[in-house]
Amino acid sequence: MIDEVYTSSNIDCTNYNELAQLIVESFPRHHDETDPFRVLITTVLSQRSRDENTEIASRNLFSKYNSADELSRAKPQDLYELIKPAGLYNRKAEKIVQIAQIIQTQYDGMVPNSVDELTKLPGVGRKTANIVLYVSFGMPALAVDTHVHRISNRLGWVRTKMPEQTEEALKKLLDPRLWGPINGSMVEFGKNICKPIAPKCDRCILNSCCEYYSRISKKKDE
Repeated sequence: MIDEVYTSSNIDCTNYNELAQLIVESFPRHHDETDPFRVLITTVLSQRSRDENTEIASRNLFSKYNSADELSRAKPQDLYELIKPAGLYNRKAEKIVQIAQIIQTQYDGMVPNSVDELTKLPGVGRKTANIVLYVSFGMPALAVDTHVHRISNRLGWVRTKMPEQTEEALKKLLDPRLWGPINGSMVEFGKNICKPIAPKCDRCILNSCCEYYSRISKKKDE
């Protein structure tokens, strides 16, 4: 967490890199797993799933299948019980087996390292692709999930309707060194402070720079 003496009065609200850096420093997220295939499959499992459930499903899956080669020879129904905690297990199992088969047959067992190639895989969108590129390949890639999309718009950094629009807008605002870290940090920020419902604005160090907080504060004063 950042130093408690660094209060909102010290913040330059026009410096988006500084604001993003504060979020990254306040809500760091570390990635213990960097293997491209495991990161890819875990991110697919994480879709519409809570972190703790994703972790259980991922641990179950990789305790039995260690590689794309092994998973490529599995049947979707073989995965159901293993990944059930992550939800939507029927659909995810089918996608995971398909991904493993494609990687094994078309990419010699190696996960591709470009957005264009990754998004050709079943169930892999730009968010998943960008997470893999940053976490596993150390590339400047900005993954936009519901937290990043919501918070960026709530703060007033962007005015976008779709995650893809948010990604492009944020890339123009932020230094590439922040593209990768901002996703995980905004996820933590969104779960702990800037929640979808009843955000804890009074505890937020960025409230003096937030359009949403400014708007609700004015309503309270009326």
